[in-house]
Amino acid sequence: AIVVSRFNEFITAKLLAGAIDCLRRNGAADEQISVAWVPGACEITQAAKKLAQSGKYVAVLCLGVVIRGQTCHYDYICQQVSRGVGQINYDSAVPAIFGVLTCETLEQAVERAGTKMGNAGADSALTAMETVSVLEQI
Repeated sequence: AIVVSRFNEFITAKLLAGAIDCLRRNGAADEQISVAWVPGACEITQAAKKLAQSGKYVAVLCLGVVIRGQTCHYDYICQQVSRGVGQINYDSAVPAIFGVLTCETLEQAVERAGTKMGNAGADSALTAMETVSVLEQI
């Protein structure tokens, strides 16, 4: 399953497209890919937790973008989301993959959404597939 934040959608949509393309190229059928859109980065973990607990998915990708502004809000959001995704991994046998870009600038985010620095959504999909494989072998 994929949880994606609607905030900064012009970037998160590219992360989502990269993740879906990667999953398809590696054999996932469309009916195996579920996407849940949430309003912002803070809401990612609640949806991801519910998807992980559902028993329907082998992994949950968490995609979003947080860009530093002029206040400390950025720091709180980044901490909350990273801790939340980590907590899902502690509480569940279903891996939750942290694919949330935490960038200093808009340019950094764009670069990681399919331009200079690759596509972090595709990278997250690869991480999910490898993690699932490792867990199946343990």
